Amino acid sequence: MNKRSKSFTKVLATSVAASILLSAAVNSAMAADEKKVRWKVQAVFGTHLPALGDPIKQVSEQIKLASGGEIQFKVYEPGKIVPPFGITEAVKNKQLNAGYTWLGYDQGKIPAAALFAAVPFGLEPWEYATWWYEGEGKQLAEELYGKHGVHPVLCSVIGPETAGWFTKEIKSMEDFKGLKIRFAGLGGKVLQKAGASVTVIPGGEIFPALEKGAIDASEFSMPAVDQLMGFDKVAKNNYFPGWHQTFTASHLVINKNTWDDLSESKKAIIDMACTAGAFRALTRGESLQGKVIAGFPAKGVTARSLPTPMLKELKVLTDELMAEISAKDADFKKIYESQQAFSKEYKIWKQLGYLPRDF
Repeated sequence: MNKRSKSFTKVLATSVAASILLSAAVNSAMAADEKKVRWKVQAVFGTHLPALGDPIKQVSEQIKLASGGEIQFKVYEPGKIVPPFGITEAVKNKQLNAGYTWLGYDQGKIPAAALFAAVPFGLEPWEYATWWYEGEGKQLAEELYGKHGVHPVLCSVIGPETAGWFTKEIKSMEDFKGLKIRFAGLGGKVLQKAGASVTVIPGGEIFPALEKGAIDASEFSMPAVDQLMGFDKVAKNNYFPGWHQTFTASHLVINKNTWDDLSESKKAIIDMACTAGAFRALTRGESLQGKVIAGFPAKGVTARSLPTPMLKELKVLTDELMAEISAKDADFKKIYESQQAFSKEYKIWKQLGYLPRDF
């Protein structure tokens, strides 16, 4: 072999070795990229809203820290990518990797979904969380949403909403007849049975509708949230208790295939962050309301209580509604019966273990 051949062979060997090293480096980089989670997550509530909208921000921050940056969510405000009420469908179709939403907005396509969001005369926040984590809630939610290509993770639980902001006083069930009101979830269906004209619009559209007189009243969330929405400027009668939404639960919904492809450690990080997020949402929500309500008189707002006879009539309508939907939808029946059975068993401890509310 002459010098030229030896030189060529050496160059060729070096080139092949370099190619192998480069290929290995590229493959290693690609593998590392594949391990990283970079999701677009749209929120259904503005992330400036305390306890209702901001949990997803806290959760995303904790997930990034706990994973050493391996998992990162880019959180988008309502409507930035898809319409606010279209989050679950967008996750199912992989328009979004995940979304932070209130499952009650899915009840048009998935009637039983509302039971995971809020139930009239239902469980209190810690009861719902107990049913979710220790009872059948989590399993039933995963079964229901799994059929729709979505994996739900509980990410926030807060206390009851107010019973609504009204431009006029409500003294009897007759006052609901013909009333134009924004009321979401199963509670809205109850008020329809009472004769109200019920509409469901995104949170950002409620104040203009109240201001222009397009609606006479609206519910949305707890007082600390509602004051940020400006409801107290136009509707001076804030009613309690929140009979229609004794708890408010929000979930991180993830495309099921995307979830299934995650490693067990990444799933665990997301689950732990959302579990912590649910607890922190509850504590934050409970910490804010007293001060806000104490400030009502200075704003000309009156906190009013629905008369007991009205609450009893609303309970009768609620029972009728739940029976009607249960007769039509097997999933709804199964999940509602699970909640009722849990509530019956828990009530033994609740009544004996805690001081009376009027003590």
